[in-house]
Amino acid sequence: MSLFDSTKSDKKSLNIIIVGGGNVGSTITEQLSREGHHVTVIDKDPNIVKHIAETHDVMGIAGNGSSYGVQIEAGIESADLFIAVTDSDELNLLCCTMAKKVGNCASIARVRTPDYIDELGYIREKLGLSMIINPELEAAREIARLLRLPGAISINSFARSHAELVKFKLADASPLCGKAIMQLQDTLADILVCAVERDGELHIPNGSFIFAGGDTVSFIAAPKNAQRFFKRISIETRAVSSAMIVGGGRIAYYLAKQLLDAGIHVRIIEKNPARCAELAGLLDGALIFCGDGTDEEFLAESGFMQTEAFVPLTNIDEENILLTLYAKSKTDAKVITKINRTNFHEVIAGLEMDSVVYPRYITTESIITYARARQNSIGSNIETLYHLFDNRAEAIEFRVASDSAVAGRPIMELPLKKDLLIACVYRNGKVFIPSGHDRIECGDAVVVMTKHGGFGDIDDILV
Repeated sequence: MSLFDSTKSDKKSLNIIIVGGGNVGSTITEQLSREGHHVTVIDKDPNIVKHIAETHDVMGIAGNGSSYGVQIEAGIESADLFIAVTDSDELNLLCCTMAKKVGNCASIARVRTPDYIDELGYIREKLGLSMIINPELEAAREIARLLRLPGAISINSFARSHAELVKFKLADASPLCGKAIMQLQDTLADILVCAVERDGELHIPNGSFIFAGGDTVSFIAAPKNAQRFFKRISIETRAVSSAMIVGGGRIAYYLAKQLLDAGIHVRIIEKNPARCAELAGLLDGALIFCGDGTDEEFLAESGFMQTEAFVPLTNIDEENILLTLYAKSKTDAKVITKINRTNFHEVIAGLEMDSVVYPRYITTESIITYARARQNSIGSNIETLYHLFDNRAEAIEFRVASDSAVAGRPIMELPLKKDLLIACVYRNGKVFIPSGHDRIECGDAVVVMTKHGGFGDIDDILV
């Protein structure tokens, strides 16, 4: 699926090399090639290389991504960006180190092992990497945010977590139903409704837009204001006090650690006895149950019916989905589902699960953000990017430079593109929803919601 509109510009296409053709590598390849970059994929498996090259119309090389000869063949000497996302952290770091020695490009490595969690900054600095990505850690952070505000379907963070884009489902009995945005000034105080999805159609709403039951609504606000808004419309705002996690992998470890630090009671169900013993040693205070999380009787014995949150994190998508549907049929718990694959997305969306987290999208969006920044020859000011509503919209955070065409002018005087909203401004440690009379200033962080694709600079919002 693609965005409704793609912004054309004179920004140069980048020469990008990706090592690793697995789930994450193929997703990154798809998005970067869609954005017009020249991509070369390296993987040891010739069949994987052939499939990716044919599917996404990119170059492919079968070989070891850390090999000098293979990198030369891939064009490392003229590459702008090198990305290593194999299953091995050490290989990713070695690939990037070699790329930095052979070429003169920016490099990004995926590093997932908890052993390195406290050393990532040091590793990045000493190896000269542009970015280190830990998708499991970021997925855990996303899940933890949702457990803080259970009424939300998804929460995306901006302006160093001072602003959040919150998505929720509008119930038929909601006080918003049947009313236009302009009629709800008190209810919608301190938030901005950015997007509404209804019957498969995406709207960037204006003041005359009328809410209806079943709408999926996205709004932006400071975290405290988001909670106040949910209270006004009678949506649950109390953070969960207990959580059950099925599967004891990396995400489970990262998530449990965050939840325990927040004072939340954690239960983890894991099949592998050795991993159970390891988790018990790492997570002081968590209850570890060794057994099959898909067994109804074992779930019940482990406290399934009493938990306020249920998070299936097995490595099998089908198991996670079945566990989610079972939990929703038996409990009132907040359920968050991890999905690895991105195919069959429409089928998954039709199941109406509470919240779904895709770790590979987290990795992809971080890399797309960096690639767009590299594209701009004067140094783009894009800070954060999220693809929303099945890639039909983007929410982008920009840092405003002194020479920006939007700086110093009232927003009402800016010739903005259609299907676009200036959602919020972060200035001097505070977030506010701007009016037409407000001016964007140098140094501001500005969040834009748009149905256009490809923005890499704040000035791209102008006609």
